[in-house]
Amino acid sequence: MKYITPAHPFNRRSALALSAAWLAAGGFLAGCSPQAPTFKSTDITGAAFAQDLKLTDHTGQVRTMADFRGKAVVVFFGFTQCPDVCPTSMTTLAEVKRLMGDQGKQLQVLFITVDPERDTLPLLKEYMANFDPTFLALRPEPVELKAVADSFKIYYRKVDGTTPTSYTMDHSAGKYVFDTEGRVRLFSSYGTEPGVIVEDILTLLNSMKG
Repeated sequence: MKYITPAHPFNRRSALALSAAWLAAGGFLAGCSPQAPTFKSTDITGAAFAQDLKLTDHTGQVRTMADFRGKAVVVFFGFTQCPDVCPTSMTTLAEVKRLMGDQGKQLQVLFITVDPERDTLPLLKEYMANFDPTFLALRPEPVELKAVADSFKIYYRKVDGTTPTSYTMDHSAGKYVFDTEGRVRLFSSYGTEPGVIVEDILTLLNSMKG
């Protein structure tokens, strides 16, 4: 398994270029306002991600982004048998919530599996328990996966193993941050330090007040 950053449509360079294009087209970018917050992550305000997201979480409850209004939401794509990138990223997000202290109650992490064939709801529930009890795993049906991935412009690919069930998954490894109104705002690259993510989320939360 390998994580994808350079080829991903929202690596830092291409995301900055796309942000500039949105601004030139009159898009709703944070940078077009003199009072707009400044982020260390890539600002992708104006992108239309997850507008129709409707997936079952690891408790069996159907979820949409509207369920998390009032919270900052971080979305990460991965799979439970991922050897390094996924557990590292989820551990980072658990540390983010810890560092936020009481304000961590305003954070919701969503893990969307790119391996629904193996990632059953009980397995996803067990996996989330390794990180934080409030984190939710979402499972698209195999026939839904492409549409969900396309809606986030993320890359995934099945890589065959020595047996039919020993395959792995290549996938994009960044994180998407949504504001309290369910609008995508930031793209955080794999490897970003927890403190940087905390700073951006707190800035985002503060910008949504008043």
